[in-house]
Amino acid sequence: MCNSQLKGGWYRWQWRWSGKFWCPSLSATIMGETAAVAITLAVVLTRKRDTTEKTTMGTISVTTSTTTSVIPNIPANARWNQSGVTVAGGHGGGNATNQLNRPQGLFVDDDRTMVIADYYNNRIIQWKMGDTNGQVVAGGNSQGNRLDQLNWPADVLIDKETDSLIVCDRNNRRVVRWSRRSGTTQGEILINNITCWGLAMDGQRYLYIADTNKHEVRRYQIGDKNGTIVAGGNGESAGFNQLNSPYYTFVDQEQTVYVSDRDNHRVMKWNKGAKEGIVVAGGQGQGNALTQLSYPQGLFVDTLGTIYVADSWNNRVMRWPKEAKQGTVIVGGNALILLVTALHRPLSTEQYIDLLYEHWHTLNLLDVFQYGIQCSDELIFLNLL
Repeated sequence: MCNSQLKGGWYRWQWRWSGKFWCPSLSATIMGETAAVAITLAVVLTRKRDTTEKTTMGTISVTTSTTTSVIPNIPANARWNQSGVTVAGGHGGGNATNQLNRPQGLFVDDDRTMVIADYYNNRIIQWKMGDTNGQVVAGGNSQGNRLDQLNWPADVLIDKETDSLIVCDRNNRRVVRWSRRSGTTQGEILINNITCWGLAMDGQRYLYIADTNKHEVRRYQIGDKNGTIVAGGNGESAGFNQLNSPYYTFVDQEQTVYVSDRDNHRVMKWNKGAKEGIVVAGGQGQGNALTQLSYPQGLFVDTLGTIYVADSWNNRVMRWPKEAKQGTVIVGGNALILLVTALHRPLSTEQYIDLLYEHWHTLNLLDVFQYGIQCSDELIFLNLL
């Protein structure tokens, strides 16, 4: 068990208008000989029309329509609050509906309903804001490969067009779809034979999937079984046309693909139709200098091209302005030993941005380096100061 635990929470940054707010968050556990913490960050957007509100950073005016997507810019001088509120889990690792067990990807809908890839519980669990228990909405029938089962689901998103969940069913090497309608008892296979990790969907409903075995990202139309390579696909290495274990992706409105090129310790940008990528963060070898990354995972990019990336083995989340040669630390990087394991992707069709961290801990330090984490604890939000 962890000997000492500090719950700094989730950072979640959301433009306020109806009592909502920006905030990314931080959860931490002090590392003992047999304990460690990992954190994952997700980014989700929601929509609002013709809104003006004063915040601590000044007056923000946003005007959108139902057909226009706007991703707000995060102020460079933003400060991050360290106190959080648990919104899912928090009762130790387990399979009860008030527990999580190594949660991975998550998605937050317009009404702030969360769907969480509850990795070791082989289920997708839905959690409404303020609830003390979640509801299993996919899987949860033990580990297996039947259509009513999942096997270590790594990511999930909501396809609003069909009101369905799209799930990376990682150990079954497939991507599946589950209807959100009442009475659904099993999913359907969309794509087979893919070692998926991160999922993203753009405003035209193209699905982007990072394949950690083929070291590539493919774009799919729904119903397409083969897809088109949009990043990597030239073997496992560090060339500008290559990737090495891509984990998460971000796709902007021009279908530019940003990839956390995990084992190359860099973030790559691939313009639509490009044969090679551009290094936009890291790429200076593994290390902890401000010019370096160490196993980056999740990422988010705002409309100015500023990159936010979870620098997992450096225990920090970094901000890299467009064309910058080095980043700045916005979360972590302190005396606590943290493992920031995944800053998840946004869905770029809505207006708010929520940054959420998942807080995990492990019973064995060795497992952290081999497998990431062993059991999870909770999801926590933090407010922007």
